[in-house]
Amino acid sequence: MARRQLRFGRRRTSNRVLALSAIFFILALTIAPPVKHYFTQRAQISALKSQLSADNTALQKAREELTLWQDPEYVKSQARERLHFVMPGERQYIVTEGETEAGQSGTTKIASSLADGQPWYSRLIASISETGN
Repeated sequence: MARRQLRFGRRRTSNRVLALSAIFFILALTIAPPVKHYFTQRAQISALKSQLSADNTALQKAREELTLWQDPEYVKSQARERLHFVMPGERQYIVTEGETEAGQSGTTKIASSLADGQPWYSRLIASISETGN
């Protein structure tokens, strides 16, 4: 009779373990997708936050540049520097030849076209054709 109770007890224990493991398995299958979505959304949120901070930084830089361009003196200085504009009555000198670090002459087709006194559109075409070669 002791053997019979021992077998019956082992069956009861193995049935309980089987039922408990089935419940945990079903629970894991039920909980896994929402947990996965949660972590995916958290990763997306952190990526969007970092993109937002980068965009805010770029926006701030653009606003600072806009305030610079609203200053007439800054516009004049940029026109002089970038476009080689001069005020009426002024003379502009452009140095076209020079020595490079290797000691070679630094004259190019563009520099020679500047020295010829050609208009800006001719210099533009010359620089485009030289760049293509």
